[in-house]
Amino acid sequence: MLNPLKIYNTLTKKKEVFEPLRAPYVGMYVCGPTVYSDVHLGNVRTFVSFDIVNRYLRHLGYKVRYVRNITDVGHLVSDADTGEDKIAKKAKMENIEPMQVVQRYANDFHGVMKMFNALEPDIEPQATGHIIEQIEMIQGLLDKGLAYESEGSVYFDIEKYQAIGEEYGILSGRKVEELLNSTRALDGQEEKKNPVDFALWKKASPEHIMRWKSPWSDGFPGWHLECSVMSSKYLGESFDIHGGGMDLKFPHHECEIAQSVGATGHSPAKYWMHTNMLTVNGQKMSKSLNNSFLPRELVTGDHPMLEQAYSPMTVRFFMLQSHYSSTLDFSNDALKAAQKGYRKLANGLRSAKELEFVSEEGVAVNEKAKQQISGLCDNCYRKMNDDFNTAQTIAMLFNLLKKINQVHMGNLKPAEIGEETFNRMIDTFVTFTEDVLGLKEEKPTQAEEVLDIVLGIYQEAKDKKDYAKVDEIRASLRKKGIAIKDMKDKVDWAYDENA
Repeated sequence: MLNPLKIYNTLTKKKEVFEPLRAPYVGMYVCGPTVYSDVHLGNVRTFVSFDIVNRYLRHLGYKVRYVRNITDVGHLVSDADTGEDKIAKKAKMENIEPMQVVQRYANDFHGVMKMFNALEPDIEPQATGHIIEQIEMIQGLLDKGLAYESEGSVYFDIEKYQAIGEEYGILSGRKVEELLNSTRALDGQEEKKNPVDFALWKKASPEHIMRWKSPWSDGFPGWHLECSVMSSKYLGESFDIHGGGMDLKFPHHECEIAQSVGATGHSPAKYWMHTNMLTVNGQKMSKSLNNSFLPRELVTGDHPMLEQAYSPMTVRFFMLQSHYSSTLDFSNDALKAAQKGYRKLANGLRSAKELEFVSEEGVAVNEKAKQQISGLCDNCYRKMNDDFNTAQTIAMLFNLLKKINQVHMGNLKPAEIGEETFNRMIDTFVTFTEDVLGLKEEKPTQAEEVLDIVLGIYQEAKDKKDYAKVDEIRASLRKKGIAIKDMKDKVDWAYDENA
């Protein structure tokens, strides 16, 4: 019997059996990018991770509503309650409209997600499209005495929140007393009753570009507020999964919980999931260390730290080799190993899709092989059910590929394992690789037509015993990442796993 799907819940600090609030429907909200610059690899890792969650839940038969927002206002440069809006700052620098900044980088973000084969969310709301709802939530918190106005701005009152028996810090483990000690010296706290109180609405300074009218001032909503509003609008006051990078755990997600509990009386999400950070050669990835690179730089190889270009599916495969909650370390050696691994899976896809079951009379059933294949298929589910463990799932797929290759090379006959086991083997391998892990075959440009011609020339040279020509063709294709395979009854090609 297969184990049920379990998810590590950051809120409870333990793995829990996944039990949707309204099965078979699943609501999932993931904090999207702030579109003021090119999407960075940390974003990509987070969104690829939740793409896997989305894909696997759908594979299991759940009806998922996946909501991922676009932050296009209210996210200040310091990620606090004072400072300049990131988008407005970029607009001033380039002397363009803020919405031009938003559109440019939203388009870039969508292009990168498509490049890495991430499914689009079901709903992608933007913060600026939900100003009215944000004002309504603020008013509700004011009416309940959990917020207060100060000089045209509105702040969430942590002390009042604690007084009604709620705990600010329940997600991150932070204690209010410790936060008070660490925030007393910060500037821009004069308007607040308490330094840990956070902004729900900020009065705009005269030079602030992005502003809206509200009952309190011309201003803009707090960064944390938008996600509480948009998640509840499209998923309801209570939904199943809330995700994001671990850097959002505090203060962003902590403040979301406080706002939502204050507004509705209960926590918004049942399961909270967080992806871990990226490192490069063991160091934290950051612009200050000059060791950060953009997704497109990985694909083009146009970066001094990269020895070569890596295809989008190589990068996706690389990201899936680590559990989403583990640190992911980039290095050329690791990426080259991922390239080899991805190409091995891609070759497996080609082989699996070409195989057909052929019944043969008199062939003895190989019970051991049948049991091994069934066990490997089960293990693909067992590993994914263990908190979406893609790394171990990939290991199971490689073991399954060994059986597929035995059939492909004629060392194991389909009739030996029976049609049911054969079909399950092929279906599990293809479905988990393509539909669950989202890895697709990256064919060279016009590969089929060109390779057919080249293989024909290769076969002709081989028949003529023109071995110089044979070696020349082999070497030329190897430079393009293609290996020629001489088989018993034909000549075939494969992605060169050692390129």
